[in-house]
Amino acid sequence: MKKHFSGLLAALALVTAQIPAITHAEEPELHETVPATHTVVKGDTLWDIAGSFLKNPWMWPEIWHVNAQISNPHLIYPGDLIRLIYMDGKPRLTLDTSGRVFKLSPKARVLSQEEAIETIPLDAINAFLSRSRMVTDDQLEGAPYVLAGMDEHLIVGAGDRLYARGTFEEGSRVYGVYRRGESFVDPDTGEKLGVLAEDMGTAELMTSERDISTLKVVRSTEEIRAGDRMLRHEERAIESTFYPSAPESEVKGVILAVEKGLHQVGNLDVVVINRGEREGIAPGTVMAIYKRGGKIRDRVTGESVLLPDERAGVLMVFRVFDKVSLGLVLEAYRGISVSDYVQNP
Repeated sequence: MKKHFSGLLAALALVTAQIPAITHAEEPELHETVPATHTVVKGDTLWDIAGSFLKNPWMWPEIWHVNAQISNPHLIYPGDLIRLIYMDGKPRLTLDTSGRVFKLSPKARVLSQEEAIETIPLDAINAFLSRSRMVTDDQLEGAPYVLAGMDEHLIVGAGDRLYARGTFEEGSRVYGVYRRGESFVDPDTGEKLGVLAEDMGTAELMTSERDISTLKVVRSTEEIRAGDRMLRHEERAIESTFYPSAPESEVKGVILAVEKGLHQVGNLDVVVINRGEREGIAPGTVMAIYKRGGKIRDRVTGESVLLPDERAGVLMVFRVFDKVSLGLVLEAYRGISVSDYVQNP
């Protein structure tokens, strides 16, 4: 799968007192050797900090003790001190903000949300937080398409005008320009899950005459070509805040693809899984990755024996569609491949 997604920086947020806690059978598990404190530095991520205290970092919200007297207590900034304490015999992590650095000239400046540390290494997914979307074959094939640029140019970019053929929706002036990407099919059921409409740019409808329309390209991520499709601008909010947590119910899925069309998956690779909004997946959902056990021949009995499945890593979902999701591999203990499965951690 190609990287054709334009970036959108996301801000860190943790589950706070205002967000209801999700009940899990799993309990937070501290490392055998755990630090008493951690001073946050630029470049830290929530996932790394949580991993320094917990064997299961996605359980971080369960031990996060919010100080209601701190402005924006769910945000963590460089200079903050995270301290491990025990309350009623249970581990809790508290936040000391006295180490924050404020610029006093010409006047005190309030720290912005963008300056808080990130949940995960966002530079690994910035290209995927975009206008690209999953659609059906019918949606894509029935959409208007680019005929050519002005003066019959076959390739156009931002600032250029183009001709398109097809029926545009009445009252809609802004359209995304898309190119057909990879199609996805559920390996277990054979259900068509969708086709990736890769974002090429944005165009504004100027005039229409019969079934030929003129549009002006106002944004382009790549050169727009004849045959690219036009879909009405989608007001779909892109999640910029992640709450790492396990799924609320039991979910099992499969890795369908990895970026760049590769088959081997490693740390910080982006993968597509065959589960989405309809299965209750949300941005921040953490899932364990498993390799299926292979078959070997028992040299003593001659029987064919199926080996047990082995846990191979952890991913966190950062973008969700109806039937599929995009996830970032945060931990890879061993080689991960397309067709390995994911489930509750």
